Amino acid sequence: MLSSNIGLIFAGQGSQFAGMGKSLAEAFPEAREAFDEADSALGEKLSALCFSGPQALLDDTLNAQPAVLTCSVAIWRVVSSRVPVQPIAAAGHSLGQYSALVAAGAMDLASAVRLVRRRAQLMASAGPGTGMLVVLGLADADVESLCAEAAAISGASLSVANYNCPGQVVLAGQDVALSSASELAQQRGAKLAARLALSAASHTPLLEAAVAPLAEALAATRISRPSFPVAGSAAHDWLVSPDDVREDLARQIVAPLRWPAMVTRLANRGAEVLLELSPKPVLAGLCRRLTGLPPVRSISKAEDISALEQA
Repeated sequence: MLSSNIGLIFAGQGSQFAGMGKSLAEAFPEAREAFDEADSALGEKLSALCFSGPQALLDDTLNAQPAVLTCSVAIWRVVSSRVPVQPIAAAGHSLGQYSALVAAGAMDLASAVRLVRRRAQLMASAGPGTGMLVVLGLADADVESLCAEAAAISGASLSVANYNCPGQVVLAGQDVALSSASELAQQRGAKLAARLALSAASHTPLLEAAVAPLAEALAATRISRPSFPVAGSAAHDWLVSPDDVREDLARQIVAPLRWPAMVTRLANRGAEVLLELSPKPVLAGLCRRLTGLPPVRSISKAEDISALEQA
């Protein structure tokens, strides 16, 4: 039996893959309807790209962001219609905040899909010649130090973008600085220093030019009070009003993401189980590296729903 104290977590860009959501859409009308709504909102067959690829096109940030959002919301709709779940709060990793807010009723899926397509366009245009680098196996302070050193050596912009869990930190900035950081990380014993398949310096000041136009898009979008609190990542601890939502989402793209702090807030709020609703389970692994968190149950495909119904 599922605990009544459920926290929801939603993954961000990088969790997409060709075939995502296909088994859900074939098995559950609620999921199929979510993909149909996204197709209609964008005026294109996003669903076909999710179900069949090609992967290279799905990985394009303009497609990946609405695709991950739609698949995550499709999972939530199936779960919420078939299992008595009343979340006490939710958190989303970067783009996943939009999925969490749709789940909380703060915005409808069509509006959110259009918003994240605009977000992706702004991020891509604001950050040419930039990217992200994941560093594994070094302490946060050591990564912060090599980040500053790489920026000084290269004369280019570089920042810590994501604190994902102990031993996993993501840097973002200009390509030349990322190359320097990769070399330094390997010299200092990192288990891995690898570029991510992202062409924008998310969660860094390099995207400052995208903040104002994104804020304009948010201002033009109908946003309601969330039915349960959603963890903020930039301007607020918790998003509980439309103003909170707009301010946090606008600033989120330039603020470093501190996932341990966000998900710990769910535990402190009383969550006894975390449900990860994502195209594939990526957040459960991060959460296992953190202490004091409740267990995570990942729901990604049709058979996961059947198992959850029997819990």
